[in-house]
Amino acid sequence: MGTVWVWGTVAASSLLIGAVLGVTRRWSDAVVGSVLGFGAGALMASISFELFQGGLEIGGAIALAFGLTCGAGVFFVSDRWVKRIGGRSRPGAAGLPLALGAFLDGIPEQTVLGVGIADDGVGSIALLVAIFVSNLPEAMGSATEMKASGSPTRRILLLWASVTALCVLATAGGYLLAHVTGGAFVGAVDGFAAGALLVMLVGAMIPEAQAKIHDRAGLAAVLGFAVAAGLAAFS
Repeated sequence: MGTVWVWGTVAASSLLIGAVLGVTRRWSDAVVGSVLGFGAGALMASISFELFQGGLEIGGAIALAFGLTCGAGVFFVSDRWVKRIGGRSRPGAAGLPLALGAFLDGIPEQTVLGVGIADDGVGSIALLVAIFVSNLPEAMGSATEMKASGSPTRRILLLWASVTALCVLATAGGYLLAHVTGGAFVGAVDGFAAGALLVMLVGAMIPEAQAKIHDRAGLAAVLGFAVAAGLAAFS
């Protein structure tokens, strides 16, 4: 169980790190775009080699397909709701939709991380790296916007500390659920995370990286994919 808390904390810690970086200074589009592109590539590798492949082997095609459908649908609906909140929010709440978005992708990601640790006692280094890297730009962007709109630094950091803590708890939850449920559940969880992440990648992360660094986003994504795929091969 100690491994669960350590890995869960390491993976989610980038949310708080990103928030701290966001309130201390405003980062250039080149930096944020590069991190977004790298993170997108890393997540693509994790979806391919960890979530989809693992879910298919453990839970079978039906459970995986069910999870994919649910994950894509839940994230799509939640994302529309988050954007609607952002459109109506007061000035001091700028950046809140990004925080809610990080929470919505973070819970299934870290649940899968916990499931992986329960499965082999170690977990996936590639998934850990992908989660850590992809969290940074979301937290940085949100904290920067909230700071610029007048939100107190203490409130911003408290918000992101709360999101971080909930994501760590999700890792422990995935670990415990994996011990009391069958392979079909694990396959569905893998599918859910994969579906949610695919919608997030295509709808938000990749377009944002493209908007910030243009054609270099593709190179950053390939680098992220190569690193995560290499880690998956050796883990």
